Amino acid sequence: MEGLSERAYAEHAGISRGAVQKARKTDRLVLFADGSINAAASDTRRGSATDPDQQIRARGGLSATGDGPAASGSGSGSGDSTSYIKARTALTVYQAQERQLSIQKKKGVLVDRARAETLVFRLARQERDLWVTWPTRVAALMAAQLSADMEKASDKAVTIETAILQRVLETHVREQLDALADLRVSLE
Repeated sequence: MEGLSERAYAEHAGISRGAVQKARKTDRLVLFADGSINAAASDTRRGSATDPDQQIRARGGLSATGDGPAASGSGSGSGDSTSYIKARTALTVYQAQERQLSIQKKKGVLVDRARAETLVFRLARQERDLWVTWPTRVAALMAAQLSADMEKASDKAVTIETAILQRVLETHVREQLDALADLRVSLE
C-alpha cells in the first residue's frame, strides 16, 4: 500500500472516517493507483475545496469567536481561517443586533431619538404656553369667588381687584416656570 487507508487518513487529518468517505466521493482526495490516499496532496486539495470555517469546526479546533485552542494538523494556515472566523462571527453578531433593533422598532419599543426630542420640546412648550396664559383666564373667576367667600365670612362688601390678582398669579407662575426651565431631559 503506497498511501494511507481511510481510517489512517481520518486520524491524520483529524476528521471522522465518514468525512473521509464523503471527501472521496466528492473527489476532494488524491488517490494512488492502489486506491490508498495521498495524504499531502489530499490535504492541499481538501484545504482549497473546503470552507475554512467548516474545516475548523470539523476538527473541533477554534470556537466561532476565534477563541480557544488553535487548530492542529494539516498545512492550511490557521491564521487566515482564524481571521475569517472572527470576521464571519462579527458579521453574524451585527446582523443579529440589526434584526433585534428592527423588531424593537416595529414593536414600538424603540423610537427615533430626534423625533422624541422634538416631541418632548413641543410638549414642554405647549405646557409653558398654557401656564403663561392661565392667570389671565382664571384671575377674574378667582377674584369673584374670593370676594363672594369673604363677603359671606365678614358680612361686608369686599371687592378684590382682578388686575391685582392676575399680577400676583403671573408672578408666581413665572417663578415656577423659571424653576422648571432648568430641568434637562436626557434621552441617553
